[in-house]
Amino acid sequence: MSAGLQIGESFVGAGAHAAHINTVFGDREGPAGVAWATALATPSAGHVPFVAVLRPSLPVKPLTLFVTKSAPDGDEHGLLIWGPAQAGVAAGVADALADGVITPEQADSHVVIAAVWVNPAATDADEIYRNNRTATRTALENGAQRFPATADVIAAREAPSNPFYTPEV
Repeated sequence: MSAGLQIGESFVGAGAHAAHINTVFGDREGPAGVAWATALATPSAGHVPFVAVLRPSLPVKPLTLFVTKSAPDGDEHGLLIWGPAQAGVAAGVADALADGVITPEQADSHVVIAAVWVNPAATDADEIYRNNRTATRTALENGAQRFPATADVIAAREAPSNPFYTPEV
């Protein structure tokens, strides 16, 4: 595992139930800790960061700040953010800890910031949970491995694409 600030990304699933996760992982005493505390203390309209929990009063370790990329678009969308998406993020962080992506020592010395997208058109709570769990675990591993390789970025530059757009080349 590499040291320092780790930034990861993962996109899992398709359509309205896809999960797009960005993670920042680092020492509480460094920039990740400052960003974590600052984000928690400075919510904005529609974006209220909160500590991800495995169940009430049992926060995941390392302490993980859940930050929404989309403001809740009504009560049902908000429940999908606070319910299955949060549970998936917490379980994905716990998976990374159990699998050794995060060491037991880092569980108490580091923090995670997870920026999470839940599509307002999403409806399937179980699929949202599964996709967010996998995407969170994968984003943390990608950050630890400094993924992607620079050569892959250079090779892909002429034909970028994503689930929402593919340019005509």
